[in-house]
Amino acid sequence: DNAPWGLEKILRKGAKQGLWIGLGLFTGFTFVGYFTPIQDLVQELLMLSFSPWEWFWVLFYGLATYGNAGYLREQICKHMCPYARIQSALTDMDSMVIAYDAQRGEARGSRARAADPKALGLGDCIDCTLCVQVCPTGIDIRNGLQNECIACAACIDVCDEVMVKMNYPAGLIRYSSGKGIAEKLTPKQMVKRVWRPRVWVYGVLFLAVVAIFVGGLSNRKGFAVDIIKDRGTMARELGNGDVENIYRLKVMNTTESTQTYTASVQGLPGLTLTTDPVFSVPATGIGSLTIRLTLPFEAAQAHRGKASPIRFRVEVTGQTVVVEEKSTFLIPR
Repeated sequence: DNAPWGLEKILRKGAKQGLWIGLGLFTGFTFVGYFTPIQDLVQELLMLSFSPWEWFWVLFYGLATYGNAGYLREQICKHMCPYARIQSALTDMDSMVIAYDAQRGEARGSRARAADPKALGLGDCIDCTLCVQVCPTGIDIRNGLQNECIACAACIDVCDEVMVKMNYPAGLIRYSSGKGIAEKLTPKQMVKRVWRPRVWVYGVLFLAVVAIFVGGLSNRKGFAVDIIKDRGTMARELGNGDVENIYRLKVMNTTESTQTYTASVQGLPGLTLTTDPVFSVPATGIGSLTIRLTLPFEAAQAHRGKASPIRFRVEVTGQTVVVEEKSTFLIPR
């Protein structure tokens, strides 16, 4: 950044920004692929025939990725990412974190490799500040765990390298706990303290969330149904006295392949569906079917002036996947 502008600087900065923009656009493309079948989206990309909304979301997510990861970078971790706040709420003195052993490291100071730190009144930390230099968020782990820490462990790696070069034991910065550092606990002793009430409660809550998630996935139908009653003509009597109601059946196919559905209705004896009940919906598409229900004159007499409950039943042809939706059948006085 401080170098004078020249061809090398332009090429390096241009290549970096170009790579980030490319990664951002790829991310936007994959996000849109959740809603448009990815194979169709690839074909549209090759022909540059995205719809206006597809262009908008690809560019929107691309810009968001470039802005967050390519431009703001560690500022996202410091000020926007909720991980640090969640971490602060869930950790205690027995939680395993990246920690600096102040008892061993202090007092800090530079020295020759052959010097005896005890004779100089120094700890093992040579104050090289490499742990700060490699930290992607710029914190000094020697000041204790901070909200900005993303647990990348870069400070552990670089500190261990320095300790090896100085012929000191590794682990000045290591995974440990507050009590582990203060009471000089061994790894085995710290592991024993893992099984405490806080961990059991968090474990049960986590398992409950996983169970709900797995249950939701296993019970997915692959499509959703919506019934809209014709508001223009709530009900009408045909020439032979039969009563007819009209509905619009909408099916949202959430699978990646075209599906064929069969509609049926239940709830009133004698109620018949006079529309062809079989229809297809393309992958990740929405299909609609106008349904006409007819109730014979004789069966309608007992329900004059009432809105009787009925159930629409939609199933995937050739499968046992069924979705039912409630509605009403109106019979005029």
